[in-house]
Amino acid sequence: MDAETEQKIEKTVRGILEKSDMDEMTEFKIRKRASEVLDLDLSKPPYKALVKRVVQSFLEEQNQKEQQQQQEVEEDENPKIGDAQDQEYDDNGDLVICRLSSKRKVTLQEFRGKSLVSIREFYSKDGKELPTTKGISLTEEQWAVFKKNVPAIENAISKMESRI
Repeated sequence: MDAETEQKIEKTVRGILEKSDMDEMTEFKIRKRASEVLDLDLSKPPYKALVKRVVQSFLEEQNQKEQQQQQEVEEDENPKIGDAQDQEYDDNGDLVICRLSSKRKVTLQEFRGKSLVSIREFYSKDGKELPTTKGISLTEEQWAVFKKNVPAIENAISKMESRI
């Protein structure tokens, strides 16, 4: 296929991708729609391979943009450890990493010489926020295992939500 045809296909496929709901769209649907727009049978092997490359490239670019945006949001929302003026400490002197809700927060605390990541509910008494027994504290090793498995957890949640 010539370079001009290749450019037309890529431009058309990208245009379709930019306007599409990526949860609903499939490569087959994109190829079919582009075939209609270009009046060209894109199911033939060289065209099919080109469409696949364009779709993969587009998805990788979108993923990189989302990761960059997420990183920027996290940097804006979460204080840097070591940036003393932005750090918040609770009434027990534990470093508050983030607030999950008005009653739940993630803290970093020291207990018997070990650092713990604590995800816990709190209640107010006499103007102080105090921890409840509802929550979990993870050692550094447990946190590392949890963090490593977050993608698997997110995948399982997506599968579960798609069944609902």
